[in-house]
Amino acid sequence: MASFALTVDVPDEEAELAASVLWDAGCSGVEVRDAEAPPMPGVRGPAPGEAILIACFATEAEAEAARAGLAADFPRARLSVQAVPKEDWSVAWRAHIRPTRVGRLWVGPPWETPPTDAVSLHIEPKMAFGTGDHPTTSLCLEAVDSYLAAHPGCSVLDVGTGTGVLALAARKLGAGRVVGVDTDAVSVALAQENAEANGVHGVELSSATLEEVPGRFNLVLANILANTLVELAPALVAHTGHTLVLAGVLRPQVADVSKAFLAQGLTAGPVAFSGDWARLSFHRRGT
Repeated sequence: MASFALTVDVPDEEAELAASVLWDAGCSGVEVRDAEAPPMPGVRGPAPGEAILIACFATEAEAEAARAGLAADFPRARLSVQAVPKEDWSVAWRAHIRPTRVGRLWVGPPWETPPTDAVSLHIEPKMAFGTGDHPTTSLCLEAVDSYLAAHPGCSVLDVGTGTGVLALAARKLGAGRVVGVDTDAVSVALAQENAEANGVHGVELSSATLEEVPGRFNLVLANILANTLVELAPALVAHTGHTLVLAGVLRPQVADVSKAFLAQGLTAGPVAFSGDWARLSFHRRGT
């Protein structure tokens, strides 16, 4: 048995309406790839100014009917239907989760065995972002490893902690006070599970807002989307005692994000890239 995927390449400004039409046509789900939700490495991304929608249908007839409807309503769209073999996703999805080695750190799923010479973390890849293999997470892990090597015992704040991977890694590498916050309660619960599973104690994980977190931290990490980083710039800088590391930023967004934080009085450090993603660093003047 197979399901059928209707792939729609459509101008950005028409994507939301096209997705609504797909739902009305009876699809069981729609994947959106655009500038706000770029694909994982190795997956085709949209052309500039476009979005890709992938809608799943139970039958070929349903998919073809939806294609005909969209072709009439969205003449600039490019559409194709493909059969998708059904897999045992309880097993097959594991093939897409890869362990990551960054400096002293190894991060991987529970079914992988870490090397004996690494500081290891097993992260359960459920619904929260941050299993270690995405470029933004790897870039942040690299920064955590480097900073802790030079500043053992430092304090760390992880904003948008997701699975808790950065906060837990910092603690295992010798950080002192470590706080991880996330607005998503599911992420906080998963981070707490990961802390327990890895035997990591003393990390403060919660859904507290930045305004509710007291004090400054030697190292502040924020691996979230660029527009949110810009919105949070004053609060992030207020918590930065020495170094601020930002990720979740695409190459074209680097200048705008940097401008927002330089305006808060920080000094820019090196920018690192991994594919289309960037890691920015800033330092408080005089520290």
